[in-house]
Parts: sequence; structure tokens; C-alpha cells
Amino acid sequence: FPSLQEFPLAVIRGQECYCGYPTRGFSLREGTDGLRCSGTRNASSAAGGEYCLVYQTPVQDTRCTDRKFLTTKSKVFVALSSFPGAGNTWARHLIEHATGYYTGSYYFDGALYNKGFKGEKDHWRSRRTICVKTHESGKTEIEMFDSAILLIRNPYKSLMAEFNRKYAGHLGYATDRNWKSKEWPDFVNSYASWWASHVLEWLKYGKRLLVVHYEDLKQSLIPKLKEMVEFLNVTVTEDRLLCVENNRDGNFKRSGAKQKNFEPFTQEMKDRINRYILTVDEALRGRNFSGLPREYVPR
Repeated sequence: FPSLQEFPLAVIRGQECYCGYPTRGFSLREGTDGLRCSGTRNASSAAGGEYCLVYQTPVQDTRCTDRKFLTTKSKVFVALSSFPGAGNTWARHLIEHATGYYTGSYYFDGALYNKGFKGEKDHWRSRRTICVKTHESGKTEIEMFDSAILLIRNPYKSLMAEFNRKYAGHLGYATDRNWKSKEWPDFVNSYASWWASHVLEWLKYGKRLLVVHYEDLKQSLIPKLKEMVEFLNVTVTEDRLLCVENNRDGNFKRSGAKQKNFEPFTQEMKDRINRYILTVDEALRGRNFSGLPREYVPR
């Protein structure tokens, strides 16, 4: 019998202890809040065997951590396209762990390579990766791909995330000085219109698209990820998806306090960005995709 150390979940029922992997009914996310075991949760009831106490052990769920390059070159050349700051790196993490295959990139980012994105060093046209990250939005660049997952995120959040990355890397935050300098309005001026044109150009020239809203992916990870994986033509086990949920953040989540306690967007910026939001929303609906999530426009 394997030792306790090897499983991410321990369940104590009365005098008995079971260990195993999280399942649909018992995920690591909800195991700690007592919702799954209704009724009083005290030691005496647990001893009576009526209720279970569930613990997450220090062991990582490794059912989805193995990744490799495709063994035969992909016939369909798929882009993972987004505006910078829209969660592309996070989406790659999810796709790699769900499918077991590396993703590629149109660029080379050493920081990402060192964090385990081994497809980063592969030439983007090698076709050994399951999809290829790109922020490009020119007709020629778009038409090189057979299909694309188009990842869209609230422009307010995207602009701030990309500004942070530009001045402090993938995991840091720009300083108050950066936000209050001329750099920020200049950045918004040049990037806000690009946020809109990125989506509009992909809608115009993309051959076969799956539109994914970053917010929906955060909200309902497994169903959205299933859609993405099916679009990539990969069959995935339920176990693997559960494991992805348990490792959902990966190594690229900004943590720590955001030191901004002021509103970085002026009314003028908001008016412009809101116009772009409406344009993009209309274009999506015009192509029979669902429109942008309601929370994009600040009220």
C-alpha cells in the first residue's frame, strides 16, 4: 500500500483514513470549506463515521504534469492569439497540462522557457507544438494559421497587466512612479486601439476561430478548457482535467499587494476604451459569436 505521502488528498472517517486523488465530487478547491460535508463538523461526529474530515496533503497532483512535443507534425496549424496582458501565458499553462503537449510561440521569451515552457525554444513553424502563441494582428500573420483560439480579456485589465509586465516583468508590478508618469497615458494611447484592432483583424482574416473570454475561463475552468481541447482535436481524460484544476495557477500568477490605490484611468481614457469595447462587441455579434462579458464597461 503506497504511503500517505504520495496522494494529494486524505479523508478521515471515524478511525479510518483513506487517501487518493481529488474527484468531481471532492475537489481540492472545496474540500476545505465544509460545504461538501453538511451538518456539524466537530470531532465527535467525525468519530461517529457520519462525516468526513478532508485534508489536502503537501503532495502535488501530478496526473497532468508530464508534457512532450508532438510525435508527428501537426496537420492543423493553430494559433493561440491574444492581445498582450490577456492571460496568454496562463492559457498556455492550462492547455499544456490538459493535453500533455507543449505550446509554441511566435517569439522567444527566456523567462518563460526557464519556467518550463519548453516549446518556447522551438521554431514557431516546427509544428511540434499543440498551438502557437501570437500577439500579431496583421493579415499576413493571421493567414499563416489554419485556425485560432482567440483569447479576449477586459481591456482595462489587459492594459494594466501589460503595463505591469513592461515595467516589472511577468511577475512584478509597475511602481507608482510609472503609473503617474507620462509613460502611462502614452501607453494607453497607443495600446487601447490595438486591443480593439487585434480582435477585429482576427475576426476578419482568421480561418476558423474559437473565441474564449478570459473571464469565462476563470469562472468555469473545466467546461471552457474542454472546449479548447476539443478544438485542438485532443482527447483528454476527466482525471487529467481535475488535475489541471488543482494546478490551475501555474508559476505565472502575479502575487502580493498591488500597490495602486488610485484610479489609473482618466474619464477621457474611459470614454475611448468604452467606444472600443462597443465596436468589438458589435463585431463579435456580427460574426455570430457571443458578445463581450457585461463587466467590460465600468459603470
